[in-house]
Amino acid sequence: MSIRVLIVDDHHVVRKGLVFFFRTQQDLDIVGEASNGKEAVQLAYSLKPDIILMDLVMPEMDGIVATKIIKKEHPEIKIMILTSFSDQDHVIPALEAGAAGFQLKDIQPDELVTVLKKMMNGENQLHPKATSHVVNNFSNKILVDALTKRELDVLKEIAKGKSNKEIASSLFITEKTVKTHVSSILAKLGLADRTQAALYAVKHRLQ
Repeated sequence: MSIRVLIVDDHHVVRKGLVFFFRTQQDLDIVGEASNGKEAVQLAYSLKPDIILMDLVMPEMDGIVATKIIKKEHPEIKIMILTSFSDQDHVIPALEAGAAGFQLKDIQPDELVTVLKKMMNGENQLHPKATSHVVNNFSNKILVDALTKRELDVLKEIAKGKSNKEIASSLFITEKTVKTHVSSILAKLGLADRTQAALYAVKHRLQ
């Protein structure tokens, strides 16, 4: 089954180049083109694409505003930002608006196709430069927002290399409660085990 793609870019040559290349790919179906965010919002409503390839800096309505509107009205549509800008002032607002991916325009065409397919399978696809901004800017915010104060306390103890028994003793709670908190921490932060949790805490200076 083909992935239905809407391409949004104000540069005619870029847009047509993407359309031309994607039409050589068996698994991609180009359902429409837009030259600004306003058109993208309208076409998202009428065409119901699977993925929107969205530029950021465009006339009338930029890609961030368009992404925010589209994700609010059509949460099932996945949006991949494709831009020349990799600074945090572009990356962070785009991801906060709901984009599931962020790639730079210097990406190889074949790699872009691979990225789109992975995104359809539920994987977030971020360029390394975008990832570094996310790590630096999002992680502490996520921790503060997602974890309770007690979970944060437990995470700090994990970072010190303490066992559940030692954590229970330090925080004056039962081992069972510690286990519950650890499970919650791993789930909220998308981590596999205590080692990852400890590294996460060290990386963000929480220990």
